[in-house]
Amino acid sequence: MAILGQIRSKPWLLMGIIALALLAFLVNPESIEKVFGKNPDVLGKVNGEKITREEFNDQLFVLQEQAKNQGQPQNGLEEQAWQLLVQSKLIKQQFEKMGFEMTDDLFWNQLQYDQMFSQNQQLFDEKGNFKLQELKKEIETLQNTNPQGYSQWLKTRKSIEYRIMARQVFANISTGLTTGKKEAEELMRQRDQLADIDFVKVDYTSYLAKNKIKVTTEDLKNYIDQHSVMFKTEPSRNLGVVYFPAKPSAADDAAALKEINRLYTGTESGENFTNTASDSLFVLANSDVPFNNQYVQANQVPQALQGKVETAAIGQAFGPYKEQDLYVVSKVLDKKPSDSTLSKHILIAYKGAERSTATRTKEAAKKIADSLLAAIKGNPAKFAEGLKLSDEPNAVERNGSVGWTTPQSQFAPGYLSFLANNAKGSTGLAETEFGYHIINVEDKKAGTMGYKIAHLVKAIKPSDATENTIDKNSRRFIQQVEGKSFNDFVNIAKKGNFQYTNAAQAKRFDGQIQGLGTEADSEILKWAFDKKREKGDTELFPVEGTGDKIVVYLNGKQEKGLADPESVRSQIETIVKNKLAAKKIAEKIGKASSLDQVAKMFATTKQSAQVNILQPSVAGAMEPKVAGAAFGIQKGKVSNPIEGGTGVYVLVKKSETVNKQGGDLKQFTESITQRNAGMFGQAWMKSLQDNADIDDYRIEIWDKLGSQQQ
Repeated sequence: MAILGQIRSKPWLLMGIIALALLAFLVNPESIEKVFGKNPDVLGKVNGEKITREEFNDQLFVLQEQAKNQGQPQNGLEEQAWQLLVQSKLIKQQFEKMGFEMTDDLFWNQLQYDQMFSQNQQLFDEKGNFKLQELKKEIETLQNTNPQGYSQWLKTRKSIEYRIMARQVFANISTGLTTGKKEAEELMRQRDQLADIDFVKVDYTSYLAKNKIKVTTEDLKNYIDQHSVMFKTEPSRNLGVVYFPAKPSAADDAAALKEINRLYTGTESGENFTNTASDSLFVLANSDVPFNNQYVQANQVPQALQGKVETAAIGQAFGPYKEQDLYVVSKVLDKKPSDSTLSKHILIAYKGAERSTATRTKEAAKKIADSLLAAIKGNPAKFAEGLKLSDEPNAVERNGSVGWTTPQSQFAPGYLSFLANNAKGSTGLAETEFGYHIINVEDKKAGTMGYKIAHLVKAIKPSDATENTIDKNSRRFIQQVEGKSFNDFVNIAKKGNFQYTNAAQAKRFDGQIQGLGTEADSEILKWAFDKKREKGDTELFPVEGTGDKIVVYLNGKQEKGLADPESVRSQIETIVKNKLAAKKIAEKIGKASSLDQVAKMFATTKQSAQVNILQPSVAGAMEPKVAGAAFGIQKGKVSNPIEGGTGVYVLVKKSETVNKQGGDLKQFTESITQRNAGMFGQAWMKSLQDNADIDDYRIEIWDKLGSQQQ
């Protein structure tokens, strides 16, 4: 399964298809449909085409696998999965409108150009030919021997089909993108034309420092109405959030220090970390961090031990010392050179093992591993044949090798333990959280000195008294703000020096709340989007297992349509304030007779610049309106006030010149066409989405299912 191994190793490349995992197991869909008259397996429609729960689940799984492989959070990906599905549906619809059909021939002919295959040289022979027949044979074998693997391939194929359709659509549309001769000639003229101007700029920042302008909600609304395309929005909630973290107090810190000193030098039983006969068992019984039997290098020990372990005697202890919210006593147990080991393995996974897609039971996996190990011990050459059964991605291509490792490598402890306890040439079986490994130790070489250190650790935790204080403070706060305005909520939080956040546009399927990111976020979003919820409602949420408390204030309910002005204040307030300032400045300037008059009016100076329409930089600021005015006004005439991006300008054109640049018309035309083609794809996709009839039933379905659960 060489080629399919390449696919399995990169699940995050699937662009594919999806369903709402949060809903998948909640309720019997048939009973819900009878009660509510809407199929909960259909989460929405794109121009009438259904988005099913199964499709959404598949897409969400792909994104979560990608995040997992990249070490990123796996929650909060629901909205991204939805958007990918919507775009995939739109591409498919355009593909079919053009008269195309996704046939088997088209799929197999275009497969080698897909990003999953085209950049992997192992999928091409020495002549550069794609190993298509080999891939087809592997898929056929998969269909006959591994139903789950074949199902994964079908999902992979679906995602590839969407990408093939996208390439076909964009290729055909971009072919029609051309630049006419007259257009190119005009653009070349604008490129080469320069205007020399004198101008006075009334800078917004300077003006507003002297003239205070308050931006009202109505001002924001007027701007949104004038730019409605930019402010289309999905349902969201404006949440005020105050976080009460259960941080350890000074008394909690002192208690942790006292406890570790007790364990270090004296306990009621007489045994302590200094005199114990078994350091590992003592740590196991008394430490908040488990005993680690591995050897580490000198540069990997805690900062407090840096420069000390090299000269420390066996049995010597250091501490207590503090590492963040931990008190630690460390004892050097052993020193020896840290071997590097070259090894290879065959992984036999089972259902429920870490990162496993296997369907076999643990017992079945053990039986396969034992049988395979016996065969390899009888004939070591059978190791290569056994690699075909490995559940490790790319096992055959890599000959099962994991390269050189040391006891400090980030590997499963069971795997490293086998390497440490077996000599070069050994082959045996080890179990880890990933399954059963048939391991062959290929080579060993001595490395740098390694140190085995026992760490007795006591976490500095908030005590019951501290958590009670946090609970008391949070409950007192919610009593103070209940029924009050949002401004009161904010002011009381700030007066109490509490951690305040304003999540202005929290969406139902964000997964996490901006500025928060706790285990309670999903419950808060569920609460905020409940149909019974009203603006001004408050609620107290505990964070499971931490002692933390969160108080939430619902400050706004934004349904589908144009954005609520206050929810986007932080994004547009400066723009709107500048526009209000521009109006006042222009009114004051009126019909100025000279630049000197304007400069004196605002206590500023006259400046000079050379401007160009295609590169409209004026004294370091990009001002296209100013550049346009420079070419539209008569020479020597004072312009009307021009509302720029950074200030209001008044200018006088002194002259126009031509600076002819290199390159002929054909080259220039080609460059403009390429630039337009590069910009077109994203803009066209956004246009499709803006003009599509998109129905999103997710919140409605969730509300109905949620009410069934209550």
